[in-house]
Amino acid sequence: MIRVSIRAAMIAGVMPMLAMPSAAAQAGQTGGQATEAGEADPAAPKASEERGDIFITGVRQAYRGDFTLKEIPQSVAVIDGKTLQEANILRLTDALDLNASVARQNTLGGLWDGFAVRGFAGDENLPTGYLVNGFNGGRGFAGQRDVSGIERIEVLKGPAAALFGRGEPGGTINIVTKQAQLGETFGTTSLQVGSFDRVRADADVNVAVAGTLTARVIGYAESAGSFRDTIDEKRWGFLPSIGLGIGDSTRLTYDFEWTRVETPFDRGIVVLNGDFDTVPRNRFLGEPGDGDHVARATGHQLRVQHDFSDRWSLLVGASYRETLLTGSSSDAELVPSRQKLFTDGRSLSRQRRSRRYDSDHFAIRAELAGDFELGGMRHRVLIGADHDEFNNDQDFRRFRPPVLTPTTTDRAGNIIDILDPVYGRFPLPTPAPLNNRLDTQKATGIYIQDHISLTDRLQVRFGGRFDDFVLRTDNRITSVLSQRSDQRFSPQAGIVYALADALSLYAAYGEGFRANIGTDVSGVIFDPETSKSIEIGGKFSLLGGRLAGTLSVFQLDKDNVLASDTSNPGFSVAIGKARSRGVEFDATGRLPGGIDVLVSYAHVDAESRSTLLDPNFSFQIRPGDPLINIPGDTLSVLATKAFDVGGRQASIGAAVQYVGDRSGATGTDFRLPSHTLARVFGQVEVIEGVELFGEIRNLFDERWYANSYAALWVQPGAPRTGAVGVRTRF
Repeated sequence: MIRVSIRAAMIAGVMPMLAMPSAAAQAGQTGGQATEAGEADPAAPKASEERGDIFITGVRQAYRGDFTLKEIPQSVAVIDGKTLQEANILRLTDALDLNASVARQNTLGGLWDGFAVRGFAGDENLPTGYLVNGFNGGRGFAGQRDVSGIERIEVLKGPAAALFGRGEPGGTINIVTKQAQLGETFGTTSLQVGSFDRVRADADVNVAVAGTLTARVIGYAESAGSFRDTIDEKRWGFLPSIGLGIGDSTRLTYDFEWTRVETPFDRGIVVLNGDFDTVPRNRFLGEPGDGDHVARATGHQLRVQHDFSDRWSLLVGASYRETLLTGSSSDAELVPSRQKLFTDGRSLSRQRRSRRYDSDHFAIRAELAGDFELGGMRHRVLIGADHDEFNNDQDFRRFRPPVLTPTTTDRAGNIIDILDPVYGRFPLPTPAPLNNRLDTQKATGIYIQDHISLTDRLQVRFGGRFDDFVLRTDNRITSVLSQRSDQRFSPQAGIVYALADALSLYAAYGEGFRANIGTDVSGVIFDPETSKSIEIGGKFSLLGGRLAGTLSVFQLDKDNVLASDTSNPGFSVAIGKARSRGVEFDATGRLPGGIDVLVSYAHVDAESRSTLLDPNFSFQIRPGDPLINIPGDTLSVLATKAFDVGGRQASIGAAVQYVGDRSGATGTDFRLPSHTLARVFGQVEVIEGVELFGEIRNLFDERWYANSYAALWVQPGAPRTGAVGVRTRF
């Protein structure tokens, strides 16, 4: 007899457990009904019937469990692939703009993803960390991540570090990739053209090869100019996935990543005396002769899921990823005594830098999930262990302008005239070695979580994680070898009380840490960054389940926080304590009239809690000083409506994002102004299986600024742009 386990199907994926489905997903696939575990969910794994057998076709995410949205003492938001496709979002950074709790941060001249969740960003000398299918995928130097191959993006906010381990207290971004769907054959292709000579092609083809073996081939290629003078970009990626069903309870999945990004390093514009019209937003102040920075990544993931029964399952996985970033750039000097621009208002003194950042990251994990009755109460447990090793090999070289004197020449300062730039005016200076070191981190952790249903309305969650880690830095220039080891226990606890079927209240507390990789300029390894987090909120479901959301308040406290050492790039300085607290509101669903909406608002107050004299610029950091690039208020609203045109499917949509003013340089009064961006998009099926789509971004051509590190390193946002394309489905 064939027995289909609904629970086994549910735990094979994360969306039925966590998802607050996006408006687009509801519009296109769920008929506007907010989904919970046990209900039909298009993002849930599917089961295929082959010769009388039932095979699991989805893969459960690690660090999860079998929970409905209202049972989780944590704020969770999901941005699904359909939303990304409808709005024609192409980069992870742009996708995260849809959640107000996520703020843009420094992107190393546009070469990595930098963002903060609930006010905290992590190490400024590394890309912001995120998970890919539960593995730490944000480490390394692979360029800004493309959305091709992304099934959905999960914004897992709140004090969950005790389970994930070694993360930021504000939250974790988990990217779930498109994986082979067993026993199915389907595909999409698209071609689009856009502003500034952008041309892009995508393909996603899932093919049932034989029996329960299925391959999914995903690829993209893009070539584009930019509103920035002399800046263009080329990128491509190959992201196949292979799935194999073994019997009726085991699923093996292998994912491959091979990507490349080529683009010049771009520090943006300069702002003098608070005047954001100092130069046009298109003006490039580097040197085209520096050529492109090239970012490469090669990655492998292998996961095996086995269901022992409808109550117990095991997930085992391993990941290995290599990245390499190489290139040279000419960047504005920040120290006033070396910067001629502060003297005459037009002559920009520039450093010249070269980078070779090479990294590899290996991780392995295993997790057992169970559901059982004990003492008359239901227990849902997660028991797991993981080990990872991260090697960060950096060769950084720099030429620096001399301290200004009456005899300092423009050539000596590598000067460019910001009002009338002439590229290639002087021979490019040769950078000298500044930082050549290998940072190694090895960490092993074990964790357990028990989610107990005390009554039909009251549930509690207890958990903890123990980590043992070793940090080692080999400075090849100074011949200083630094090493430290430490152990940490991170507890967590939560409670959920259902006032009614449509309303539940929750509270959660958690502690965590993040090892501070690298050293100060003298070779001392910093203490780990530690954190304490508390969150209280409520979750609701209205309009017969068609509108669902979360309202939460939080406070996060961190110690041993680091910032970049500007005088010694690649090194850090300790700035002590920081705190972030705020209020968030997330809602998604279908309004009367068939309008699907996604609304996200956040008020965040993120500030330093220590007194520090900055060693580079001699400014004072005081308690209450805001953290850089964190707006006080952010609002994002997206709405779509589907309809028929001559019997063909069509949809239109619009999105608005407001970002409040924010600090543009640590310890100063320089601030980036607020901005409001609008976007419209739509698509229509012209014949069966073929649709046209288009979009306009920054509809009202707002002048805006994405992020800043200092007044001389300000990243302007793009003006009004558009794109049109054609997509086929089969």
